[in-house]
Amino acid sequence: MSNKELQALKERYVAAGVASPNEQFADYAKNAEVWDADGKRMIDFAGGIGVLNLGHRHPKVVEAVKAQLDKLMHTCQTVMPYEGYVKVAEKLSQIAPVRGHGKVMLANSGAEALENALKIARAATGKTNVICFDGGYHGRTFMTMAMNGKVNPYQTDFGPMPGTVFRAPYPIPYHGVSEDEALRGLKMVLKTDANPKDTAAVVIEPVLGEGGFYAASHSFLRAIRDICDEHGMLMIVDEVQSGFGRTGKMFAIEHSGVEPDMLTCAKSMADGMPISAIVGTDKHMDASGPNSLGGTYTGSPVSCAAALAAMQAFEDEDILGRAVRLGDKLAERFAQWQEQFPHVDNVRNVGPMAAFELVDSKSSREPRGDLAAAVVKKCKEKGLILLSCGMYGNSIRFLMPITIEDEILEEGLKMVEEALGEVS
Repeated sequence: MSNKELQALKERYVAAGVASPNEQFADYAKNAEVWDADGKRMIDFAGGIGVLNLGHRHPKVVEAVKAQLDKLMHTCQTVMPYEGYVKVAEKLSQIAPVRGHGKVMLANSGAEALENALKIARAATGKTNVICFDGGYHGRTFMTMAMNGKVNPYQTDFGPMPGTVFRAPYPIPYHGVSEDEALRGLKMVLKTDANPKDTAAVVIEPVLGEGGFYAASHSFLRAIRDICDEHGMLMIVDEVQSGFGRTGKMFAIEHSGVEPDMLTCAKSMADGMPISAIVGTDKHMDASGPNSLGGTYTGSPVSCAAALAAMQAFEDEDILGRAVRLGDKLAERFAQWQEQFPHVDNVRNVGPMAAFELVDSKSSREPRGDLAAAVVKKCKEKGLILLSCGMYGNSIRFLMPITIEDEILEEGLKMVEEALGEVS
């Protein structure tokens, strides 16, 4: 079917709240390229919102999925477990930098991982409150909506959110929130709203995802670790978007040397297959009773096979080294754009988790979400999939596959450069 025919069906049958504004429909993809239903080629700088760090249809992942389909698709691991679940848990416990010996629960999505991390934290501490941060994004279930540090569009139409969720400032010096001010804000929350004796956990993204690709400093993350230790709260890091090589390390928290009590991951964990995980210190992960955790599809055999193949590809293909080199290329190009274009400012990256802002001027720093939207639109017209993000919608983020070919990377960057020139 054509894009036009599919769009007509979408408008008739797909709920407006979930429907994409994009009128192109993906038909075929390979690494960093996608072809739509009309045969138009697009370069992919979005990666399914950080899901495709190894690119579309990585050969090892495709092969593993096909092989698993010939053996077993589903039993529900709580009814009859299988090797893949156990092997994924073993591998994650070995590579995730949590305190002590790690144990693992598998789920289906990032939101499920965060929901279960909080359930486990409550069971482990006997407390209920959770502290999150401005600009954070943790999912679309009710508890994770409440945890999000942005109202629109995630909470707007859905009534009261669950209680016992409190929020502290995230340090973004460019927007006037210094590290000292953020720490002061966190300590004030503990004094005025979330009594430490009732607070189970502090949840933080080491690098904000939807919130704008701002990285917390290493000293800020260490300070959170110390505050959690002081008050008997668990430190949970949300690595759903920043994990699996996106920052040049397997997990972004590794840059700081801080060991959290729990870590959540999803997205590029299986390079396109739905799976997520909570990895935590064994005594915390074992805190809740029998059959208190789980789900019908959690850790499906097919997704486990994909995850194991993806993690093997990281080892075999120097993916982390490639991520560092990609990040260096982006940083160099962004610096040129900041000099070249009057509206481009605050270029930043942790490895290839890279972004810049569009502002009214470098002196005012006034966010220009309209310019970001215009750049995204112009890039789409040129044949590039690109995403904006941030509290003000004025940041352009880059989530191309780490495996992107050099010539396709350059082709896509030239499209961005042209678009910036056209809106400046």
